Amino acid sequence: MTHAIKRIAVITGDPSLPDPTKRGGSYHEEDAETHEAMMAAFRSLKGYDFEFLSEHASLLERLRRKPPDLVVNFCDTGYRNVPTQELNLPAYLELFGIPYTGAPPAAMIICFDKAIVRLVADSLKVPVPREAYIAADRPLDDVPDLLPALIKPNAADGSVGITKDAVVRTRAQALDYLRELRATLPGRDALMQEYLPGAEYGVGLIGNPATGLRMLPPLEVDYSRLPAGLNPILSFESKAMPDSPYWTEIKFKRAEIAPELEARLAAWTTALFRRLGLRDYGRFDFRIAADGEPKLMEVNPNPAWANDGKLAFMAGFAGIEYRDMLRLVLEAAIRRVTGAD
Repeated sequence: MTHAIKRIAVITGDPSLPDPTKRGGSYHEEDAETHEAMMAAFRSLKGYDFEFLSEHASLLERLRRKPPDLVVNFCDTGYRNVPTQELNLPAYLELFGIPYTGAPPAAMIICFDKAIVRLVADSLKVPVPREAYIAADRPLDDVPDLLPALIKPNAADGSVGITKDAVVRTRAQALDYLRELRATLPGRDALMQEYLPGAEYGVGLIGNPATGLRMLPPLEVDYSRLPAGLNPILSFESKAMPDSPYWTEIKFKRAEIAPELEARLAAWTTALFRRLGLRDYGRFDFRIAADGEPKLMEVNPNPAWANDGKLAFMAGFAGIEYRDMLRLVLEAAIRRVTGAD
């Protein structure tokens, strides 16, 4: 691909700072390994000069003083690893006219609020679960009639606030979990959502509406190895507790779905990508309801970029190596920024 963009800065979270989305609230060996794999993959791409920035204390001054041609925004943990500040970095880049990959601040704000995403999806005729919004200051004297239900924070990343006990089947369980959520995440509004007991799918898109969106083969979360009695969900344990069966026994596999469903997923995700203002890549999570209908669970405007993440798995199903998945995201951004065909 011919382009004028050569100097590229890849920005990630800061491993020297606490991170609430990781086990024990800090970075570990597995995080360093995925970071090294990402750097090696980018360095293997010819025609670019890459630098990798992860120290946030000097990051903003470094970008202002020596702006790159393009930033690969892999800082999905938020500036200083604060999830609510994920939008701050692209906002800063826009102030200084530095182009970057991925979603703009407006899309991040909307997608961080799960209740708003549901409203947008519903307006586009994308099926969504029945749901109740529970404000943080609402008295907990009763719960909505949605049992069985999944309870989760309205705004959070990395499954924070969604533990193995987040699926509730009785009023008492629901009240207990809501109280626990308020204790661990004070001031955070919650969602009580109809529990979707069927298969769970991930759908990845790379590209942009103006130059073409590519849908990767859908992924299914394989819960079949979980011990009996455990709720089949991607809880915080699956991402932060290596000694949990949620970490060791949950796998990803290529989804075996009918062409008609795949076409519906493609139409829904394309419509959401456009309406929510996503750019370059995105991931959408669906789950099958008790009546067999797929329903939207979540939209990820800047999904995990790691070589062991869902997007990388989906690319692999299409025969796309990890380095080439990163290249596709990079080239999508370059086409958008430069107006190239």
